[in-house]
Amino acid sequence: MTRPLAINRLNQILQTLHDTGSVSVGALADQFDVSKETIRRDLKQLAEQGRVSLVHGGATVGIPAEPSLSRREAENATGKAAIGRKAASLVKDGMVILIDSGSTTLFLAEALTTREHLTVMTNSLPIALTLCRTPGVKTIMLGGEIHANDEASFGVDTLESLKHFNVDLAFVGAGGISDEGEFTDYTRLAAEQRHAMLNTGRKAYVLADHTKFERKTPVNIAPSDRIAGLIVDYLPSGQISAAAAQSRWPIMLA
Repeated sequence: MTRPLAINRLNQILQTLHDTGSVSVGALADQFDVSKETIRRDLKQLAEQGRVSLVHGGATVGIPAEPSLSRREAENATGKAAIGRKAASLVKDGMVILIDSGSTTLFLAEALTTREHLTVMTNSLPIALTLCRTPGVKTIMLGGEIHANDEASFGVDTLESLKHFNVDLAFVGAGGISDEGEFTDYTRLAAEQRHAMLNTGRKAYVLADHTKFERKTPVNIAPSDRIAGLIVDYLPSGQISAAAAQSRWPIMLA
């Protein structure tokens, strides 16, 4: 039996999932005449794209919940640190900046610990703890309900807090970037809050490492004319790059 090419196998796995709702590693390995380890890698790839949910022994249809912050910190730490340094290079002394929660933005905060004369607003507990210990950095923690998965505040109180500040630069994350170049997130609340954050800054930058490219999360983050650039560790596909060009903001390679 001729083994299908990897891309064909992924498409066939997705079709089987849509037909049946779930698949097992063993059954797929027999179906495609490949090892179980190969199937596990295929399912992991699909899960990282937000197209399936991994379960014990296989996968199901559906969008997975966002991984915990500690897990995200360990994923592609080198690339995220490079993005953090690139973002930090845009920050000038005396600025008021907003830093969104997330693993990539946490690397930005760490890159700012040698700076002085900054005012930083954030909804992230780890970012606030990092920067409040930095001499010369005034740290403002945005109010709201703390979500354990993100270790950050979200909700009506957080959105209300954003209205009271004049921000020079906002650095905002995203759950994913669709293959059409749309920024997306896991929940409506997160998407609305990130849209508000983008509109808070005179300029806003989206920070996203390559694992977010073509990852399909269910809620679109509404566009903002404040976006001044997308900071990445690798150049994205032509479709995402074309969408950026159409929106007239640059892709900045860390």
